[in-house]
Amino acid sequence: MKFQFKIIPSDSIVVVVPLVKKYMSKVSISEDLLIERFREMVTQNYECVGVYDTDQLVGVCGLWYATRHYSGQSVELDHVVIEDAYRNNGLGTQFVNWIQLYVKSKGCQAIELNAYIDKELAQKFWERDDYERLGYHYVKKI
Repeated sequence: MKFQFKIIPSDSIVVVVPLVKKYMSKVSISEDLLIERFREMVTQNYECVGVYDTDQLVGVCGLWYATRHYSGQSVELDHVVIEDAYRNNGLGTQFVNWIQLYVKSKGCQAIELNAYIDKELAQKFWERDDYERLGYHYVKKI
């Protein structure tokens, strides 16, 4: 299969909401609130990459850009999702390789991400690609 990787235009960002919502395991958020948040996110240092099988969106990954004191210009991958039917065939690796080339062309020196503790397969995926586990990510609602 031939897949396309492309940046989703900010005015079309809501196309990612059903896919992201489908795979959210830790947080319960309404679709309306997700739409509102994605529309706000694209006004910040955020882009989203889509994986397309012909015209069907089968994967997404958010990109948050920042300069960090410990890694320089970096991108944080967010809500990396590939539909179940498309997993375990190398698509994830192709997707991450495309993202790496893309963000490097934009001047990024590092890629960061968070992985849920209970997502052991995801952790193994990232570690196979030389991502280093540095710590824990904490959240406190206020």
